[in-house]
Amino acid sequence: MFGGKKQTVTAIRRNDDSLEYFYLEKNSPAWVKTIKRIPFIRGIVSLVESSALGSKHLTFATDRYDEDPNAPQEKKIEQKESKLAMWLGVAVIGVLSFIFAKFVMTLIPVFLAQFFRFLVPGDVGQVILESFFKLLLLLGYIFAVSQTPIIKRVFQYHGSEHKVINCYENDLPLTVENVQKQSRLHYRCGSSFILFTVIVGMFIYFLVPTDPLWLRVVDRILLIPVVLGVAFEVLQLTNKCRNIPVLRYLGYPGLWLQLLTTKEPDDKQVEVAIASFNELLRIEREGIPEKEEKLPNLELLE
Repeated sequence: MFGGKKQTVTAIRRNDDSLEYFYLEKNSPAWVKTIKRIPFIRGIVSLVESSALGSKHLTFATDRYDEDPNAPQEKKIEQKESKLAMWLGVAVIGVLSFIFAKFVMTLIPVFLAQFFRFLVPGDVGQVILESFFKLLLLLGYIFAVSQTPIIKRVFQYHGSEHKVINCYENDLPLTVENVQKQSRLHYRCGSSFILFTVIVGMFIYFLVPTDPLWLRVVDRILLIPVVLGVAFEVLQLTNKCRNIPVLRYLGYPGLWLQLLTTKEPDDKQVEVAIASFNELLRIEREGIPEKEEKLPNLELLE
């Protein structure tokens, strides 16, 4: 999946080895565009918007991948109906999982740090200990899920996206050979954002008390939007400074995390990424073909 100024596009390789594209226009309301210009608030809006777009592209990819392109139309309709029911259930589970994970990642480190207060009594030490536990949970979770075959494949495609962007930004022709020579790490990656929330959160938590425990828990929950907003600005800053000799190191922690969230892709995965990116460049210039705008599943996903 790639996104430009006006459009987003996903390319998938069907089970008959053909490529298919899904297009979604970036059509934010005027008030959303206004909010996205406001520092610290724009990060939360961008996060919500990106999640909404990404979920539609992911649903399309999952829905179309294993569908037989040569199946009768009646069979295709039956497949879509059954998959729609499945994905409605997945959507509910996904929302609940996100809420649960947010509380787990925010509150468990608090209680773990509090448990060791007899060894680390000071507020500064408690915040550092809490952030350490949060980092361990984050890295442990990512490492665990990355061992599953399906997530490993997702991370390979993630790596192929980064390689294509790096190849394009280095002004090289988008060939499989050129793309494979590029790094699978990139400064603007959302994985970096996740890590920056831990680092930024630690510095913000220095400004609020860690005792009593109930106040500490309330503070952590109320500060979640603040941490997200500041972390987004830090991510933007590190990207702007990536070509400055000393300041470029500010983005290194996020790049290190990408060693877990990306994997080296194979040539066929790179081919899909190149096709998707080239299609994005084309539709940014020419617009979406009329026949593609009328895809049945596009109307459903809207």
